[in-house]
Amino acid sequence: MVPQRVSAIEISLESTGAPHRSVLLTESLVLLSPRPGALFVDATLGPGGHAEALLERVAPDGRVLGIDRDPAAVAFATQRLARFGDRFLGVVGDHGEIEAIAKDAGMPEVDGVIADLGISSLQLDDAARGFSFQQDAPLDMRMDPSGGPTAADLVATLDEAALARVLADFGEERAARRIARAIVRERQSRPIETTGALSALVSRVVAATSGRFRIHPATRTFQALRIAVNREIEGIPDFVRGACALLRPHGRLAVISFHSLEDRAVKTTFRALTHPCVCPTALPVCVCGLTPVVRALTPRPLVPSEHEIQRNPRARSARLRGVEKI
Repeated sequence: MVPQRVSAIEISLESTGAPHRSVLLTESLVLLSPRPGALFVDATLGPGGHAEALLERVAPDGRVLGIDRDPAAVAFATQRLARFGDRFLGVVGDHGEIEAIAKDAGMPEVDGVIADLGISSLQLDDAARGFSFQQDAPLDMRMDPSGGPTAADLVATLDEAALARVLADFGEERAARRIARAIVRERQSRPIETTGALSALVSRVVAATSGRFRIHPATRTFQALRIAVNREIEGIPDFVRGACALLRPHGRLAVISFHSLEDRAVKTTFRALTHPCVCPTALPVCVCGLTPVVRALTPRPLVPSEHEIQRNPRARSARLRGVEKI
């Protein structure tokens, strides 16, 4: 994807149903320790809440670069942060290409990076984007709506085994095989092109063998398809490595994840950068020459307080991990 700078405002703040609460905001700021004059990157900009808090703390001359795959999110955040003038720059791009995007924006080194992975409230609350089953809409789910297969495309083309694998791996859906079988059977007579059609089908399948639901029966299926459409998990290692390469010595990276697979990918990549030695354990000393790139700031992930969860139930599954460049 070629990064694009957004200058025109395409969406109004009033039309979005703000406010949008940034998850683990206080904990992220403590971890990143922003200071006046510092340079930061918000690699998954979303509505711009984390970027706004950073801009306030790096004043009067610190800057923040915001990156997001979704042009509507960048436009929203650019309007929201207009009061900071040229201290904020919003760019449409993939966070997996953070190093190249930052250098192109005149930031070859930065003091900190934050990423809030997963779907943003802007996307989830916009029924037309097809992320939610709360209202009937086209089954899209693309964070970057300019190209690539939609969720409807995956539902229409993946065979039963591939569909079941997506639902099981990305949604941890126990009924993955039954749902996949039902999708393949249904699409033989009519296409599944809307969120309502898919939600109703999944609900019928799951309800046939389950009792009461703690969550909506289609929740895991929608999550799995969203992750597959946007290739969310596979891009995490490249992002983490690129962000760490961008950091100055003692610069910090904070990553918030919402799914066990996301958190595992972040944890695994952090571990590879903090303990890169590949020598056999039987050797008394390291001979591979690989040295740590970062040190861990969070031996265990930080989680939201009960107060934050009460204010924002979407924060319940959030996990925050951080590292510091050596």
